[in-house]
Amino acid sequence: MTSVTSLFAPVEADLDQLVENLKQLVGARNPILYAAAEHLFQAGGKRMRPAIVFLLSRAISTDGDISARHRRLAEITEMIHTASLFHDDVVDEADVRRGVETVNYRFGNRIAIQAGDFMFAQASWYLANLDNLQVVKLLSEVIKDFAEGEIQQGLSSFDTEVSLESYLEKSYYKTASLIANSAKAAGVLSDVSADLQEDLYQFGRGVGLAFQVVDDILDFTGTTDALGKPAGSDLKSGNLTAPVLFAMEEKPYLQVLIERELTEPGDLEEAIALIHNSQGIARSRALAESFSAQALQHLEKLPASPSKHALEELTDYIIKRMY
Repeated sequence: MTSVTSLFAPVEADLDQLVENLKQLVGARNPILYAAAEHLFQAGGKRMRPAIVFLLSRAISTDGDISARHRRLAEITEMIHTASLFHDDVVDEADVRRGVETVNYRFGNRIAIQAGDFMFAQASWYLANLDNLQVVKLLSEVIKDFAEGEIQQGLSSFDTEVSLESYLEKSYYKTASLIANSAKAAGVLSDVSADLQEDLYQFGRGVGLAFQVVDDILDFTGTTDALGKPAGSDLKSGNLTAPVLFAMEEKPYLQVLIERELTEPGDLEEAIALIHNSQGIARSRALAESFSAQALQHLEKLPASPSKHALEELTDYIIKRMY
């Protein structure tokens, strides 16, 4: 399978520069925040979100080059994503992310929350300095969506009445909103047509939803080493994802286990076994493939280029992660 590193080859230099710039933008004046941010930036993330911004920006550029404002947009995108990770790990009481200790585990919840708040504030500051009101609105919406998604997830913990539609809405808020709106923002900064801006948005939405559904499948099929966190951790915390929702339609006893919040010895293991013995994972794979196919359709208007090809390959890569 093509590696994500090779997929991003057309923007490899852009991503290298981005990491160095982020360290300076985030922590130039605060050594504790710098240490917290550097710890996460160096934790081996794929930089998928800024890579998509770079690839789309180059794909829609008439000469294949990108402006300083596009670079800053990519940096803002990764700052917003990183800020959300600081907060997510505190809420989830996670000790490990990407195979390394989380910021809250290493520095404490107080520093992790403050680091997340600081990074959201920094992102907002640099966003305002792009001097483009439409882009400000798009990315501000993302920050609101993150909070909305986290609240929805918290309120629906172990709730067996959650619908697939609610799950997808939460998945949009927590994952797809940032990719979709930053993709559209790249088009706004390039002054492309409203129709093409919408295509960029829909591409990002499809990629984001496909990516989230695949992640939720891997929570049941991946290894702890590959996931960088314990397998089954979403279900254990009461986060009911697509494989669970589909499996409950076939396995009524799964609902019983979840409604008692997996509190009895062996409940988690039995629930995971029921999911594997259902069509939950297969149906979730079909759902992810449909979102990936939708995303691919929205690239059709872009001219042929190495960046467009990389974006097409990305939609395929996301699906192949499941196998």
